[in-house]
Amino acid sequence: MDRRKFAFDKTNFLLLAGGMVVIIIGFLLMSGPGSTETTFEPDIFSARRIKVAPVVCFIGFIAMIYGILRKPKG
Repeated sequence: MDRRKFAFDKTNFLLLAGGMVVIIIGFLLMSGPGSTETTFEPDIFSARRIKVAPVVCFIGFIAMIYGILRKPKG
């Protein structure tokens, strides 16, 4: 197959894979114990779950969008 006919090159795939890894890390940072009907878990309002994890996911989504829109050289 001719390499010029592919829409993505190696760098595009690496950006997509890296973005997906960053998104998964963000979702793992969001996870944790939740509150039930009988107990309240104050950890659901921690800075890690409300501020850090969404920013990490957003950076991963931006990396994936850039990986899709980036034009291969050549």
